[in-house]
Amino acid sequence: MLSFLKKIGHALYRIWFYVLVVLPILIMFPFLVLFTLSEKTYPQFFWMARNIWASCILYGMGCFPVIKREQRLKKGESYMLVSNHTSMLDIMLMLRVSKNPFVFVGKKELVNIPLFGFFYKRVCILVDRESSKSRTAVYRRAQKRLHQGLSICIFPEGGVPDEHIILDDFKDGAFKMAIAHDIPIVPMTFYDNKKRFSFTFYSGGPGKLRVKVHKFFTTHNLKEADKIQLRESVREVILNELEPSR
Repeated sequence: MLSFLKKIGHALYRIWFYVLVVLPILIMFPFLVLFTLSEKTYPQFFWMARNIWASCILYGMGCFPVIKREQRLKKGESYMLVSNHTSMLDIMLMLRVSKNPFVFVGKKELVNIPLFGFFYKRVCILVDRESSKSRTAVYRRAQKRLHQGLSICIFPEGGVPDEHIILDDFKDGAFKMAIAHDIPIVPMTFYDNKKRFSFTFYSGGPGKLRVKVHKFFTTHNLKEADKIQLRESVREVILNELEPSR
């Protein structure tokens, strides 16, 4: 009986999450459409996504961000934001961590999510990882956004790994891009997102969402040949944080 009630509770928790995802979008729909008509108004869209949409979801789920910073982002500077990827909450939590407007680089399949996908394809840089042409286009779009003073966010695992994997191998894209555009890499560790809202249906629950923003990795004077060492150094920082917290 207790097991059955737990399953009911987890199912309701999941349903409530999707209600919280959709409801603010419906309420803000005219403004969100207006702010996606031009790239010039993206900072206004970002403000609403960060302060209203993400906050409604996280706090509505009873998930409270607790952020520790070893170094702070400077207003007006561009960065490459990276973290481990374990949950749908990663998107909302990343929005809460950075006040600096940034653009997600994400897989094109997410455009199929009703309503969310409508805005996702308008404000994110989409990548088809099976297409080299698509990956090349990502670099061009990212360069354009960086020139507009924005930052870029990539989850370098390239997707959500098996839940038994602490941290999957990192792809090269974020590090190659950061070197090419001479922007610092900002590693972050998300400790609790998997526990709070993993991709296992009957799981999760409210609580703290701890984040650690690590010291930045500079890419100044680095060349593309240095991307592998940079990639592994960043991964090691995050992995060392995750292993003790298992």
